[in-house]
Amino acid sequence: MSTPATVLLSALAPAAGWAVHAWRLWTRLDTARRDPLTSLRTRDGFTRRATVLLKDPRALVVLVDVDCFKQINDRFGHAAGDALLKATADRLTHYVQDSGVAGRLGGDEFAAVVIDDHGTAGDMLAVLHGVLARPVDGQDPAVHTTVSLGWVRATDFPDDDLSGLRRADEAMYAAKQARAGLRRAGLGRLFATVTGRRAGRTGARTDAPVVGVAA
Repeated sequence: MSTPATVLLSALAPAAGWAVHAWRLWTRLDTARRDPLTSLRTRDGFTRRATVLLKDPRALVVLVDVDCFKQINDRFGHAAGDALLKATADRLTHYVQDSGVAGRLGGDEFAAVVIDDHGTAGDMLAVLHGVLARPVDGQDPAVHTTVSLGWVRATDFPDDDLSGLRRADEAMYAAKQARAGLRRAGLGRLFATVTGRRAGRTGARTDAPVVGVAA
């Protein structure tokens, strides 16, 4: 074998080893940022991807909360509750597709950034609201519930970075309190809380009104 070929092979072997090592590290990091039940991104992984997507003026931030989830667990057991969360995650992933991102923030709360190509957010989210409330395949038909959605357009708050997530969260909670199903965050001031919890939740300020909402 010629000397140049020997030198080339000697150089390629370490490079290939480092490539495999880097790929394994990336795989482990990606796995660590995935929720083990739903395979959705966890809060950290979701936030990283959402920060990039929110630069797109067509982006929408959507917060989803499963209604009466504790009652499902109490009545049908935790396996049924897990099946409901998995179904919610799968349906949200299908809705978001490759152009957006979905994540599980914890418990029965999910988030997504969706790209609204046609400016029909209201219709899109009404469809999503119905899809997420369907019974779970393979489970007792009674294993289903409604969901509360809050959403906001990235262009409504172009200089606020990820505060759109907090605004959508406020709107989602307002929808839940009013049993309205779906709310868009209003354009008023976002009131901060002492502990970072949305207004109305334990630990939040009681002297600050909830951000305005619009249907």
